[in-house]
Amino acid sequence: MALEIRPVRTRRELAAFVKLPWQLYRDEPRWVAPLLMDVKKRLDQRRNPFFEHAQAQYFLAYHDGLPVGRISAHIDRNLNEFQGNEWGMFGWFECEHDPEAARALLDAAAGWLRERGRDRMVGPMDFTTNDEIGVLVQGHEHRPIILCPWHHPYYQQLLEDAGMVKAMDLYMWSLHVTGRERVHPAIWQAADQLEAEHGIVCRQFRKRDLQQEVTRFLEVYNASWERNWGFVPLNEKEVRHYAKDLKPVLDENWAMVAEHKTTGEVVGAALTLPDFNQVLAKLNGRLLPLGWFTALRAKKKIGAVRVFALGVKPAYQHTGVAARFYQMHFDAAERTPQKGGEMGWILETNQPMNRAMEGMGGEIKRRYRVYEQIL
Repeated sequence: MALEIRPVRTRRELAAFVKLPWQLYRDEPRWVAPLLMDVKKRLDQRRNPFFEHAQAQYFLAYHDGLPVGRISAHIDRNLNEFQGNEWGMFGWFECEHDPEAARALLDAAAGWLRERGRDRMVGPMDFTTNDEIGVLVQGHEHRPIILCPWHHPYYQQLLEDAGMVKAMDLYMWSLHVTGRERVHPAIWQAADQLEAEHGIVCRQFRKRDLQQEVTRFLEVYNASWERNWGFVPLNEKEVRHYAKDLKPVLDENWAMVAEHKTTGEVVGAALTLPDFNQVLAKLNGRLLPLGWFTALRAKKKIGAVRVFALGVKPAYQHTGVAARFYQMHFDAAERTPQKGGEMGWILETNQPMNRAMEGMGGEIKRRYRVYEQIL
């Protein structure tokens, strides 16, 4: 069969790019379809604030006129400036079990990046480390939790056979927030002494004040993760864009902020999300015509959460804020149907956090891999 790689130019080609996963995963019950309207919005270079500092090209692979794979190539000027590198990225990778098509897609992305002066191609990232990232290489037996992709097991081989090499692994740890007696007493002691010894109080997010809470979260997020591999700060416009999408999922029980009670300084934040994938699994990507009704019913039965982000400003990381957040997760589990879930992504190089998760009885439930290629 004749293979052809085409840059996405038309609305019809973009629609094919968006809908390709429904074809590739049509017989896979563990794959959870995203909302079509959300995918279209993220890919729309006129609506997504990411493209105010970035550029991208989408590609489709065709065999005899039928789409069999897709990829994006993108350049984030904010990442390059913040990290002091000349990386280019690839993302949105999906492909049939077809080594020729996978290699051709990666070559097209690499060629586009090379023409624009990039010295390395890293990914997949859709579009940065703040989005869905990596290829699933461990944990295929589990249905994915919110904002985590599921990939065919052969994806790893497709990428590695095409010359991609490992850059970084990211872990998803199992999270248990029942059975307080199994937690080391030092954690509860640190949590209980936080206010008296350090003047720091923790509280739940106020959903009615979401815009201000987003600003507080942004302050902590960028300060806490700035030294992480591949990190790029979010600006306020991007965070508000994310917040608008997450608002229907946000549960005040599971979103927390730490503040100094004298100065009012925000020193930490934790954003834990109910596993909305349990709802999406029933919708097949569409809220209309009856998806809203299904979603409202299913939302009440969500039984797990994902700790999406938990951070403390460097100057306050040894005060016990994280311990207090952990304690508040146990409190939330007593008020809600969610009794556990997963935490991540956590970089494989983040030894303190990985040791902490292991000490709390967690296990690595999934592993995602980011690849690179020198251009």
